[in-house]
Amino acid sequence: MSPATGTSRYDHDRASLDTVLAGVAERTGTALPAYRVDQLWQGLYRDLVAPEDLTTLPKGLRAEVGAALPAALTEDTRSVGDSGQTVKWLFRLADGALVETVLMHYAERSTVCVSTQAGCAMACGFCATGQMGFDRHLTTGEIVEQVVRAQVEAGDRRVSNVVFMGMGEPLANYDRTWSAVERLHGDLGLSARHLTVSTVGIVPGIRRLAAESLPVNLAVSLHAADDDLRDELVPINRRYPLDVLAEACAEHVATTGRRLSFEWALIHDVNDRPEDAARLADYARPLGAHVNLIPLNPTPGWPTRGSSPERVRAFADEVNARGGNATVRRTRGTDIDAACGQLRADRVGGGDGPTPVAAPRGRPPVG
Repeated sequence: MSPATGTSRYDHDRASLDTVLAGVAERTGTALPAYRVDQLWQGLYRDLVAPEDLTTLPKGLRAEVGAALPAALTEDTRSVGDSGQTVKWLFRLADGALVETVLMHYAERSTVCVSTQAGCAMACGFCATGQMGFDRHLTTGEIVEQVVRAQVEAGDRRVSNVVFMGMGEPLANYDRTWSAVERLHGDLGLSARHLTVSTVGIVPGIRRLAAESLPVNLAVSLHAADDDLRDELVPINRRYPLDVLAEACAEHVATTGRRLSFEWALIHDVNDRPEDAARLADYARPLGAHVNLIPLNPTPGWPTRGSSPERVRAFADEVNARGGNATVRRTRGTDIDAACGQLRADRVGGGDGPTPVAAPRGRPPVG
């Protein structure tokens, strides 16, 4: 896979900020006291202010520091849905790569869904990001800067929860994703219990996650509880089948003490039948997993449709009757293509749309 490129001002910790300021001092011939790095760090990570607007720095220094610490994200487009409670950004990165970020306000919290890659290589056909293919990994700072931009947008409403469920597979960009987790926890002050890393089932990454010092939440995009169907819906299952995935998930639960979540996008006549519910309950129950049921959101190029509300309720009832723990997730952002599975960084006015993707074999599309 391609390495991460580009640099965000949030790729820097205190030590590297000190190096940046030393470079500015040398270029400008200005002697800078040691406390300037503390002022800069405070501005970036506590006040969330761009260096060129940081009033604690001398006015003549701000532009120089701002030029040395550019923002990585440039807003390309913004969409607002759910009566203003959901905001989706299309951000352009320094090299032209495009990513999407979603801020969701709820009565009890505000959550930001961040991307970890431009595109995705996991090739889940019903996911719009999977259809667009892989461009590159994001840097740590490019991930963190999404949270900062969301918090600035939220104003007085604190962004307390971060879900790594945007574009890309977080555990395929493990080192930078984990570094972002540490930065969000240590520098932006978010609780580990409010950080959730999602994966389609990268088993080595799950095992690494279990061994880390911060017990973050794990959410696995499951979508099928038999290997034949999951091989079609989530191709990585061919490398890490369900029994191997279950072992890694059990290890994460035992080590971290955090409850496991499964994500299940309900697709009409594909994975929403009673036998699917029975398999899901049998798979989730021994792991003590909570199941989030999500009616498949419409995506270009995927010829099937999401399950009806009646089938969603019946499926949830069947899982719960068999000893599972399933709830139906409240869908947010569908009207602005910001819901689960819909993130796709198309350039405005560019291209002819995605190549149509076939339905799972033996399960014809339903119009």
